[in-house]
Amino acid sequence: MPTETASHLPHVHTVTDERPASQPGSLERGIDILLALSAASRPVTLSQLCRSTGLPKSTAHRILGVLCSRELARRVGNAYLPGELLESMAGITRARVPGTRQVVLPYLLYLYETTRQTVNLAVPSGLEARYVERLYGHNRVCSRSDSLDRAPLHCTATGKALLAFDPKLRQELLARGSFERMTRRTITTLAGLERELAQVRRHGIAYSQEEYTEGVACVAAPVFGPGGRICMSLGVAAPAHLAPLAKLSISVRGAAQAISAMLLRL
Repeated sequence: MPTETASHLPHVHTVTDERPASQPGSLERGIDILLALSAASRPVTLSQLCRSTGLPKSTAHRILGVLCSRELARRVGNAYLPGELLESMAGITRARVPGTRQVVLPYLLYLYETTRQTVNLAVPSGLEARYVERLYGHNRVCSRSDSLDRAPLHCTATGKALLAFDPKLRQELLARGSFERMTRRTITTLAGLERELAQVRRHGIAYSQEEYTEGVACVAAPVFGPGGRICMSLGVAAPAHLAPLAKLSISVRGAAQAISAMLLRL
């Protein structure tokens, strides 16, 4: 009886983990991406994440898709940031000076009492303004940001205040060249936004008149922290047809300056 050679034997596939022990699995890779996102002060592109983690683009893109679906990461343009769930778990509040809530809240309350309009305190979060404190009454003005607590920088008063006094943030946003139109009044050109931000720097106050949400007008001013660098912006939102912008600007700028003076003492 002829002997069956190895070349004629049927191939038997044994399920084994052929991955080298030193190669990280999906969990380790996901953790590496989350650490890279959390350590970055600005949105991180896929290429930057791959360079910092050493992961192939296809692998990083697949993992980012899972992280975004679970709100551990989120996409902003062509870059990524920590997601809402990760930020809440880690207690991340970008660009806010530690220990400021007890300093800020009395001024926010005073601003609400004097204006009876929605009061917002915003910090930069990637290329958006994130609202970390909001005060409003039963008759609050309705805005697109109500369910998100964040909004674009280019068409909100708080966002413009942040952009005007943060050169690096402004450079990153202006590199886009054009901006999403949210309403018929939204500034969508680079030249238009540059002119607007120059006015904000000149007068220390920013406006958004139905640029993000129809029927809503906003006024905001920068808040500066230790070292004189902008860390937050303070704004008031009101119905566009009722908003006394000149009067509101005085109140908002005064409150923002008072908060800045207090922060310099921290």
